Amino acid sequence: MTIQDVEPRVSRPNGMPKKLFGYEVIEYLGEGAGSNIYVVTDRSDGQIYALKHVIRKTDKDDRHIAQLQNEFDVSRLFRHPGLRKYIAVKLKRSLLFQVKEAALLMEHVDGMPLDKQRPTDIPAIVRIFEQTAMALAGLHYLVYVHCDIKPNNILVSADGAVKLIDFGQACKIGTVKQRIQGTADFMAPEQVKLFPVTVQTDVYGFGATLYWTLTGRTVPTLYTVKKSERDIVREGKFPSPREWNPAVPEPLSDLVMECVKASPAWRPSGMEEILKRLKFLGI
Repeated sequence: MTIQDVEPRVSRPNGMPKKLFGYEVIEYLGEGAGSNIYVVTDRSDGQIYALKHVIRKTDKDDRHIAQLQNEFDVSRLFRHPGLRKYIAVKLKRSLLFQVKEAALLMEHVDGMPLDKQRPTDIPAIVRIFEQTAMALAGLHYLVYVHCDIKPNNILVSADGAVKLIDFGQACKIGTVKQRIQGTADFMAPEQVKLFPVTVQTDVYGFGATLYWTLTGRTVPTLYTVKKSERDIVREGKFPSPREWNPAVPEPLSDLVMECVKASPAWRPSGMEEILKRLKFLGI
């Protein structure tokens, strides 16, 4: 994609840099974890990229810089077209070799995240989540799990193509995290309990995201309910998608509720099973 293909969607905020790491900044896209995200161009060839930029202000920003490096390291294995491509990590260091700024150069995706344009047409939703499941299957084939599936990490282009993004929390299957990571409304119980993350962890995030897309409501999680109310999560004592939205076919509603079961063993075995069941709907 070249600079002629991009039309600015967000006005240039005050203080937005004109250049970053030698790239010209042409558009502000939004915020990430401790970062700002821009559309940039390499004027030497007119190529367009997205760039995630972190400025180290406190020790807490070391975590965000580490996530940038993790995204890049994981992405070097990617081959599936539904997984965003990452180009390079750029670092600026102090005289004492401490990282002062970091940037992750990424494939520019001309799409909108689900949280900014929630579809209501059931067939369109199914097509989006079939593509999401295929992208996740590609990631799981590499023995990695995403660990942060949520609406704003699924980009949908105007022609309906899906791209899965943000691999800052991705890790090898079976990893035991040292601290709670994820997004409260889409976080599997094992993430809250610091148990090993598996393919079923992404199954839960997938189901919680599909639940939100179908209903506009979020699944109660161990992170969002009071300790006295945790039976709601453990026993699935919350309305199904079909109860919120009667247009949702019962088999689709049942699949979602199975994906967000409290125990990983009770969830679908993986994205291949989910894909078969989505295709079986015949929508």
